[in-house]
Amino acid sequence: MSNNKSKDESSRPIGVFDSGIGGLTVVKELSRLLPDEKIIYFGDTARVPYGNKSRETIIHYSLQIAYFLMKKKIKMLVVACNSASSVSLPTLKRHFHIPIIGVIEPGAKAAITKSQNNKIGVIGTLGTVASNSYKKALKKINSKVNVFQQSCSLFVPLAEDGWNDTKIAQEISDEYIKSISGKDIDTLILGCTHYPLLKDVIQKSVGEDVELIDSGRETAKEVKKILEKKDLISKNKLSEKNHSIFYVSDFPHKFTEVSQRFLSKELKHVHKVKL
Repeated sequence: MSNNKSKDESSRPIGVFDSGIGGLTVVKELSRLLPDEKIIYFGDTARVPYGNKSRETIIHYSLQIAYFLMKKKIKMLVVACNSASSVSLPTLKRHFHIPIIGVIEPGAKAAITKSQNNKIGVIGTLGTVASNSYKKALKKINSKVNVFQQSCSLFVPLAEDGWNDTKIAQEISDEYIKSISGKDIDTLILGCTHYPLLKDVIQKSVGEDVELIDSGRETAKEVKKILEKKDLISKNKLSEKNHSIFYVSDFPHKFTEVSQRFLSKELKHVHKVKL
């Protein structure tokens, strides 16, 4: 009996949500690492961004979305939004009894492991940097670490407009990174799910010796570890019929085009829902 139960449980989907479509970079990493897992994604495109919203509002939105995804019988929840990760996790963990993970801790853990000199840079949106969520997570693991932060607000529109590999992107990146590159950092956390699309220009700005930490990639590795530990890895081969499903709260202009950029493939099965 228990065997059937675990087989049934392991074949359930992974729920992933973000305030918009940046979380698709996390979906891309999950699909690469766990090709047989079905993913149900929710992008709150009607209410993006979360970074300028109050704590209470972000928690309220996160709970709404989590309830929606729980109805889809998910086995694990991934909060692929930095703002929601920094404030909503404790509340979500109290409400739901499935494994729940955010993007901040995995990124912080990886940075501490990789850094040789305990000087770590963090780039993110204004909201993420102001919340000090990465700084707190890093200091919690190692109190001696020095953290240098910089908000890079223009990176999000550059990524969404497909300007990630242009001269303008490089100039903007150089300008942003200037303030932290003189701090002798050896590790830089990409603290926003849009930023992996700008990896090449960011690497050029910081130099080849600085290790970039992609929080989405680190989160996907952590998800795999948790699923293995709880014996919840899907035993079914994922077929086209058993595809992943994407929900949004609004169809923003150019949604398909932008999402294609994030996932490197065309997005089928996108549904608009009202929460």
